[in-house]
Amino acid sequence: MVDYYDVKKAVQTLESDGLILYPTDTNWSIGCDATSEVAVARVFRLKKRPADQPLTVLVESIDMLKDYVDHVHPRIETLLSFHVRPLTIVYDQAEKLPQRLTASDGSIAIRIPQDDFCRDLIREYGRPLVASSANVHGAPRPKHFGEINSDIIQGVDLVMPHRRAEREIGEPSVIARLSDKAELIFIRE
Repeated sequence: MVDYYDVKKAVQTLESDGLILYPTDTNWSIGCDATSEVAVARVFRLKKRPADQPLTVLVESIDMLKDYVDHVHPRIETLLSFHVRPLTIVYDQAEKLPQRLTASDGSIAIRIPQDDFCRDLIREYGRPLVASSANVHGAPRPKHFGEINSDIIQGVDLVMPHRRAEREIGEPSVIARLSDKAELIFIRE
């Protein structure tokens, strides 16, 4: 169980356009309020990430997802309900999110994490979070907290204590998209 105090501190940090370092269902991530242009820009600067490479967004439920994308196809809803691995879906169009989070075609990558801590944090905050692996662009993805570069740790406003001792968090998510013919296309398996 996650200490409520830790979640409360994270919410306070997110509310002030702060960056958090937190474990997700796939890896340690740099996170921020996905609706804040200021916070999203901070993540890009910290990671030294090219502006044309969008970030992944986490939501806590299908209901929250529907607030931030144009349409959730019933096939995607079913897949999200039953998929056993973390699953990121690329949706055609984002709503109420900074353009910087989207690809040049307006699409956006969103995942409902399978991790209770992440869902609780997002639920408590009430808005989606950015989840970008805790590394500088081009560097290897850290497999556990001990592999995170000190520049990343020092560049965030809050480091969550949850799951720091674990040696492996998880594998990268599966990434899929629905084609124009409503066929599922797997971008990364």
